[in-house]
Amino acid sequence: MTIDAARVRAALDRPARPTSDYDLNPDVSLPAGRKLRPAAVLIAVDEAGARPSVILTKRASHLKHHPGQIALPGGKIDPDDDGPVAAALREAREEIGLPDGAAEILGELDSHETVTSYSVTPILARIATPFDTVPEPGEVDEVFRVPLSFLMTPANYRIERRRWRGVWRQFYVVPWGPYYIWGATARILKALADRVEP
Repeated sequence: MTIDAARVRAALDRPARPTSDYDLNPDVSLPAGRKLRPAAVLIAVDEAGARPSVILTKRASHLKHHPGQIALPGGKIDPDDDGPVAAALREAREEIGLPDGAAEILGELDSHETVTSYSVTPILARIATPFDTVPEPGEVDEVFRVPLSFLMTPANYRIERRRWRGVWRQFYVVPWGPYYIWGATARILKALADRVEP
């Protein structure tokens, strides 16, 4: 069956729960009363090409935090933003040159807690009109697309582990060609894929 934005949108009606970078590490003890900073990312389903795809970025290699990692366009919610949708669209405009009005918002996913103390709201959107991506040179080295059908197939995800702050931590990965998609980005996409599969 072809996976398109309509099918992904329908999946949002299925039950789900918030996710976190700790899902595969239940032995981690999180401090009570911890404060999470609000953020938002855009899962942009681009239907303007030959096949539906999701737009991802490769973060600039000179950045202090997460250099060279693969990410969805997004970032922290600024005081001037009118909620997660506005923040995700603003960040996508800044990071990949998404024109205003190009994205049709399909809905919000449950929040995702990161090890860096963010509560990230993924915003699902559909893009039907072609546009030229423009990487923001200060933050983004590359903008690329991954077929939606690949990302919405749970079997394409695997679990790996590495040492983090002196302990072994497990996480999801979904490699695509030369791109190693892992961590929060992979977990957010896996959560959506699990809802689409039925």
